[in-house]
Amino acid sequence: MTLNFARTPADLLTPAQLATISGFDFIDGIRTGRYPHPPIAKTLDYRLTEVEEGRVVFEGAPAFDAYNPLGGAHGGWFGTLLDSCMACAVQTTLPEGTGYTTVEYKVTILRPAFTDTPSLRAIGTVISSGRRIATATGEMVGQDGKVFATGTTTCLVFPIVP
Repeated sequence: MTLNFARTPADLLTPAQLATISGFDFIDGIRTGRYPHPPIAKTLDYRLTEVEEGRVVFEGAPAFDAYNPLGGAHGGWFGTLLDSCMACAVQTTLPEGTGYTTVEYKVTILRPAFTDTPSLRAIGTVISSGRRIATATGEMVGQDGKVFATGTTTCLVFPIVP
């Protein structure tokens, strides 16, 4: 399946459009191709593969362009995929007219990843989604079940003002 990526800001939904879609419908719409994938997913070569209410999965493997000076995936690569899966899991729980922003996230990298590392799954799961604050956890797991990294996030929930 060819992924549809946003190429300019005009390709992204406006706040007025986002205000009319539930968080689940928006995230699932990215998965199905109804809405474009964000540019960061193209830059770091990862894709949204599963969406349930309160749970989202991205898959990807680090390209050489994501390497640090020591010859492995940069911590920011892990952080980006974990931030994406955790925050998007939060978004799946939000009603129409509601948005969020990441307040903080923490990542713990347990093992390195390289260009020959088979695709990893970044799995985000909501712990709590309240009126103002939502929290989620994330795990990056290899095809053999080994955990490469974990994360937690806190998100601020707010009304979208078109």
